Amino acid sequence: MSPLCPLLLALALVAVPGIRAACPLPADLKRPDGTRTCAKLYDKSDPYYENCCGGAELSVEPGTDLPFLPADWNNAASSLVVAPRCELTVWSLRGKAGKTRKFSAGAYPRLEEFRKGIFGDWSNTIASLYCRCY
Repeated sequence: MSPLCPLLLALALVAVPGIRAACPLPADLKRPDGTRTCAKLYDKSDPYYENCCGGAELSVEPGTDLPFLPADWNNAASSLVVAPRCELTVWSLRGKAGKTRKFSAGAYPRLEEFRKGIFGDWSNTIASLYCRCY
């Protein structure tokens, strides 16, 4: 095996879309004063992972319970990041109704990739949420 093969493989992995998204690292979810943020929702995603977690953002503090999201965020989130030792529970309908899903700590740059039933996905369908940290 040529010594050039491992180098080419490493370069190919760096160039593959989705290896590194533009989403912040979950551990970086903090307010300017250093206190923890539970999660961040973003209204933009993209087929290219490096362009995800863009546009407007909604910061969610630990213990936030929103059975009714603000009007401009109802069914608008298409990317999200959840801080370490936190969990974000979302519902597809206002008032914590409809389909539900729990997102644990991590980055979710394309909510299109997470199924919501047989025919749907979670992109632009979050209508209420609860975020807790432990």
